[in-house]
Amino acid sequence: MRVRNKPWAKDKLNQYSQYVISEPEKHKGNWSELFGNDNPIHIEVGTGKGKFVTEMAKANPEINYIGIELFESVLVTALDLILEDERPNVKLLNVNAKDLTDYFAEGDVDRVYLNFSDPWPKTRHAKRRLTYKTFLNLYEKILVKGGEIHFKTDNQGLFEYSLKSFSEYGLLLTFISLDLHKSDFEGNIMTEYEEKFSSKGQRIYRCEVKYQNEK
Repeated sequence: MRVRNKPWAKDKLNQYSQYVISEPEKHKGNWSELFGNDNPIHIEVGTGKGKFVTEMAKANPEINYIGIELFESVLVTALDLILEDERPNVKLLNVNAKDLTDYFAEGDVDRVYLNFSDPWPKTRHAKRRLTYKTFLNLYEKILVKGGEIHFKTDNQGLFEYSLKSFSEYGLLLTFISLDLHKSDFEGNIMTEYEEKFSSKGQRIYRCEVKYQNEK
């Protein structure tokens, strides 16, 4: 993803500490205290400009959402969307996904969303894919027993790779669509990329998988 540098982004993110959590490690194991309730927590890894996570928060006020994004210049757009509505059930983290266990304890998270992740098409970059086995192990460490991953992409190669990765890891496939927008799936909330790709007639792939772990 090409990111346009916004040198002022960091300062703006720091101004809204009620939404952008500057020291998330301090909330590890007690995110319910920050949200002020015991509602389930869903995280989106690679939240981008924030359309999905903010729209999900509006549609599901009984769920707490956390958008995770590495790039400040992208995350500031997500912050702008939150400020339009000021929903208390959505927060943002400007951190690297590979460090998730620094910020979340076992059972902190009920669901992980992966939307239009970078496909890293070259074989030598497979370990960077968010559906690679090391990332699946990270998610397992922070999810509740039987926690889920919901995955969407326009990239057929990444989708096929991910299905294989999920299967080899021992995840249970509970839903699959090879053409989401022509299916009978209800309640789909699109990301910015999804709107762009689907408007061009590109197929959107989606699946849901569940951990079969015993904790």
